[in-house]
Amino acid sequence: MTAVAQSEAAEPGSAVPAPGESAPGARSGRYGSTSLRVGAASIWLSVIVLLPLAAILWQAAGGGWNAFWLAVTSNAALESFRVTLTISAGVTVVNIFFGLVVAWVLTRDDFPGKRLVDSVIDLPFALPTIVASLVMLALYGPASPVGLHLQHTKWGVGIALLFVTLPFVVRSVQPVLLELDQETEEAAASLGASNRVIFVKVILPALLPALLSGAGLAFSRAIGEFGSVVLIGGAVPGETEVSSQWIRTLIENDDRTGAAAISIVLLVISFLVLFVLRAVGSRAAKREELSA
Repeated sequence: MTAVAQSEAAEPGSAVPAPGESAPGARSGRYGSTSLRVGAASIWLSVIVLLPLAAILWQAAGGGWNAFWLAVTSNAALESFRVTLTISAGVTVVNIFFGLVVAWVLTRDDFPGKRLVDSVIDLPFALPTIVASLVMLALYGPASPVGLHLQHTKWGVGIALLFVTLPFVVRSVQPVLLELDQETEEAAASLGASNRVIFVKVILPALLPALLSGAGLAFSRAIGEFGSVVLIGGAVPGETEVSSQWIRTLIENDDRTGAAAISIVLLVISFLVLFVLRAVGSRAAKREELSA
């Protein structure tokens, strides 16, 4: 009955999908045309991302290569790059460690107020960055209630950047920690492996792709941050003036071509960092899958 009934129920000339194959039109029938979705996504990406990038490239090239080179190699620009990259790199390293610690505590430990702490992690995402700068100024300014005067110092800029970039690492690592199979860790422990060996050999390889992705996002956010450092940093040339503040200075001086040139350098650095870290993370993930 089964084979005959199904054969008779099928329309003449209709193709019967082989086992494991989707019915013709199933992929496009249920969710719409694939080409339509790809086209809509491409148009939206072009309007929101590619078109603004093309505009900034066009503005940076408006004065020619010579003007671009002079803008990005001026003493003020190089000093702003040095301050931005050194502080951002230090902030990223700190975030890798403490972001992992925070994610570990939120996923592996139970304590009173855990949900509150988990919600607070996302606060820098929702808080306007200028408010973050006010918070930093109130806490570490001249009238600091904790006795730390960090205004117009690199330490103040670094703490402000730590505040706005910590969630990137935590939220990148946390889902992976939740999905890790703890039975593997227990098996390694039963075989006599120490906690350090279990972390280095079992846990860290699985976390590495997410950790690198979060670090790349944190670094890219740090080198382009403006609002959270504008008050606590003070834009002291060669000390606390980051590249985003130098861009504002150029715009105020009506040098839009120079501001666009500095912006292009920051965009290229961000793209390269994200590309390299994600490539390394992808290779690490593939090695982890092959070894599993």
